[in-house]
Amino acid sequence: MHEDLKAKLKTLPTTPGVYFHKNGIGETIYIGKAAVLKNRVRQYFQKSRNRDPKTEALVAEIHDTEWIEVETEMDALFLEAEMIKRYLPRYNILLRDDKSLSYVRINIKSDYPTVTFTRQPLDDGADYFGPYIDFYQVKKALRLLRRIFPYAITKDQATMGSKLYEQIGLDPGLASGRTDLQEYRKTLKTLMSYLRGNRVAITNGIEAEMKLAAKSQDFERAAMLRNKLSEMRALKRHIIFSDKEFMDISKDKGLNGLAELLTIDLPKRIEGYDISHMSGTDNVASMVVFTNGIPNKAEYRKFKMRLKGNNDFAHMKETITRRLSVKNVKAWGLPSLFLIDGGKGQLNSALEARDACGYTIPMIGLAKREEEIVINKKSSSVQVKVKRTYHAYSDIVVLDSEEFTIVRLGQSDDITKLLQRIRDESHRFAVTYHSTLKQNRQTRSWLDEVPGIGPSTKRKLIRHFGSTKGVIHARDDEIDQLLGEKLAIILKQYIRAERKNAKV
Repeated sequence: MHEDLKAKLKTLPTTPGVYFHKNGIGETIYIGKAAVLKNRVRQYFQKSRNRDPKTEALVAEIHDTEWIEVETEMDALFLEAEMIKRYLPRYNILLRDDKSLSYVRINIKSDYPTVTFTRQPLDDGADYFGPYIDFYQVKKALRLLRRIFPYAITKDQATMGSKLYEQIGLDPGLASGRTDLQEYRKTLKTLMSYLRGNRVAITNGIEAEMKLAAKSQDFERAAMLRNKLSEMRALKRHIIFSDKEFMDISKDKGLNGLAELLTIDLPKRIEGYDISHMSGTDNVASMVVFTNGIPNKAEYRKFKMRLKGNNDFAHMKETITRRLSVKNVKAWGLPSLFLIDGGKGQLNSALEARDACGYTIPMIGLAKREEEIVINKKSSSVQVKVKRTYHAYSDIVVLDSEEFTIVRLGQSDDITKLLQRIRDESHRFAVTYHSTLKQNRQTRSWLDEVPGIGPSTKRKLIRHFGSTKGVIHARDDEIDQLLGEKLAIILKQYIRAERKNAKV
């Protein structure tokens, strides 16, 4: 880094913004956003940081850096997308780790405009905003903006859901006539302007409109605009991405220790898996994701097992097979390391599925009793080898057999603590999903199996007859009167079957 750039970096502000890395001929090669420009930009030039080869190549090519200050993280998010679309910097493509780019789609010309997300923009007359590298950041931002600029997300919402969104001010109420199409399109145009980075102009416009409404004694509209203005100003306090921006993984002893112990690259994405069931019923599996050592709950996934019965090994094999399907790999990407909750049996089942899918991603198990790291040495595609000479592990215990290597680090070790945290989180997530399925199953009744009997009709029957047992003993004419002839015929067939079962 030359002296002019060093001096320039000292003038970096502590505000949110978008920065532009340029090469020696002035070409913009990378654009990024920052919650605090001073901290984020200077991170690129810290020698202690653990960077991948692509980032090293970028840093080596940076000759100059410029930036634009903004007021909020949300402004930075949308301005970054606009600038990337404008300049098409080559390192923004190289450094996105094969993630699918996401776009915001607004079909304002439709007779029922909606705001949705998509991975693939089409030539369909709609307006597309993006690309955004992190789908969850923009989704979080749009959720906040919906409070200020109400929009519909689908034309065919369920009646109850549509009314609820309308009542809490998130849906414009186009179908009910609360808002007309012209007014709704005006709101969407303002939202689109915001997505293009014009927040300040929009804020000033709302403030001017509010003062004009107050001056003309339209106090109801003035109050509505005042509330909208307050919501706009409150956006400064919302965290969109800064909670993940300054994690210095080079200082994470658990991650670095794990990489050195197993002689693998720094595991930036670790996925943990666990199975949960009750005597072979309500079988589920969980997938939790830790990015740079921190839980990334937006990436968590759960699987309802298709295979019945009490067989953890088979369920683990099914889970990894489904995880590594072409569809899921395309949507979720691939991890740096798999962590399987369990010992040799669970690990072997997972490895069998991984190998069958054609991958060589490192995979280890964590056995509960001694917190042992379990590694299969014989799996043909395994890339993990224990480095026993690592100086930090003077008390390390390594047990070798023909097929397995077992590593014990001790309960207080940084690596053990990291793996325990991932394992415990995968267990919690699996048990929570299992409990939900169990509760739903226990509250189901034979009425749920009757075609045409939905939740509202079920409530209606139980309210009228007192219980499901009361429905079984109800008179035919009462059911006819309550439900109508067609639905009553179907229900009475099921009632006869239930009466017969009760006698058996």
